[in-house]
Amino acid sequence: MRIITASMAVLFLTVTVSVAENFNIDMLNKRDDGQKMVYSEDVLYIKSGDMVTWLPTSKGHNVEFVVGPDAADLPKKPSKVNKEYTHTFTQPGIYLYQCSPHKSMGMIALIVVDDDTTNIETIKSTRVFGKSKKKLEELTTGL
Repeated sequence: MRIITASMAVLFLTVTVSVAENFNIDMLNKRDDGQKMVYSEDVLYIKSGDMVTWLPTSKGHNVEFVVGPDAADLPKKPSKVNKEYTHTFTQPGIYLYQCSPHKSMGMIALIVVDDDTTNIETIKSTRVFGKSKKKLEELTTGL
């Protein structure tokens, strides 16, 4: 009986429990650093299974996924303007998203899942417009 109990204790000590987290990102007209038409996080690093909730803290914003590691994992439609939106990320890689009404003003951001940057070239070559071109270059530098 002791052998079974000791084995069970070792098993419980070596098993890592992974709990998904929920991260919040604010959709903003102006961030504390003075940047306008932005999300509160330009690049967010998370793990597979984590959820991200975008909060409409300023009016007129939404979330639209542009590209990710697996097109099947991306929502097909943009979120509704001025509405909270939550997405659970299951595929490792980089996700590029934007605010549909303000994409030419540079309102884009990235989520990196499991520190996987294997699709960085796809992200870098994604066609974005206006101020988003320069911002995408800045966000992908060093990834």
